[in-house]
Amino acid sequence: MPHPGFYSLPCLLLDERELLESTEDASRETAIALFVNGRHAETAILSPGSLEEYTIGYLFSEEIIRSKDDIESIKFEKNRISVLTTNPFRITGRRKTILAGCGGSTSYIDTTSLPRIEDGGNPISLSVIRKILSQLPGEKESAILMDRDGGIIASFHDIGCSPAVDRVIGYGIQHGLDFSGAVLGISGRITSEMVRRCLLAKIPILLSRGQVTDLAVSIADETNLCIISHTRDGRPACFSHPERIKGPV
Repeated sequence: MPHPGFYSLPCLLLDERELLESTEDASRETAIALFVNGRHAETAILSPGSLEEYTIGYLFSEEIIRSKDDIESIKFEKNRISVLTTNPFRITGRRKTILAGCGGSTSYIDTTSLPRIEDGGNPISLSVIRKILSQLPGEKESAILMDRDGGIIASFHDIGCSPAVDRVIGYGIQHGLDFSGAVLGISGRITSEMVRRCLLAKIPILLSRGQVTDLAVSIADETNLCIISHTRDGRPACFSHPERIKGPV
C-alpha cells in the first residue's frame, strides 16, 4: 500500500539521446486552515493524514494548550480544522517566546522564560544514537521519537520538519507519554525552534542528520538539553551536555 504522503507522478527522464517516459515518487501536499475557538490560527502546508496528532502537537508547541485535557473538541473538514478549547477565550499562545530564525515579531531571546530539562535520567548509548540516525531518511523531512533503548515510539514524515515534529509530540500527548525518557530524532537542521519544541515537551536529547545552528547550541547549553548532530564524515558529534551519553558500547 503506498504511503499516504507520497504519490507516483509521470515524468520524462532526460537523456542525451532520448526522452524516456517514467514515474517518480512525489510528496503529497495540502493546505489546511486551522481555527481555534472560531479564530484563524494558521494555514499550514502539510502531508495528508495523522491530522489529529499534528493539531495537538501544533497547539502544544504554540503554547495554546498544555495537555490534551485543554481540548474540548477537534472537527476535521475538507481543508479545515476547527478546535474548541476548554477556555473559549484562548485563541493565541506564545508571544515573546518566539525564537530568532523562525518568524514572528520579536528579535530577542530570554532563555530564563524557557523551560529547563531536569537533571538525571538514563544516559543514551552510542549504539542507540547511531540507530536513531539510521532511521532518518535523507530524502524526506522526518521526525522520530524513540526510547533510550532504541525502541520506536512514533515516526512521521511531512512536507517540513516542524510539522513532523508536531506530529510526534502530538502522538506522545495523545498517549500520555512521559517525554523525559524519550529521544527526538529529526532529518532537518537543528534550529532554535526545534530546541524550543523539545524544551516545552521536556525531551532531553535531540538528534539530527542535519547541521546545528550556533543559537540552537547556545540555548541548549543554558537549558540542559543534549544536542547531537551527524557530521560530514558520518560520525555523530555532541554539541551540548555530553553527560547524557554513555559512550561506545
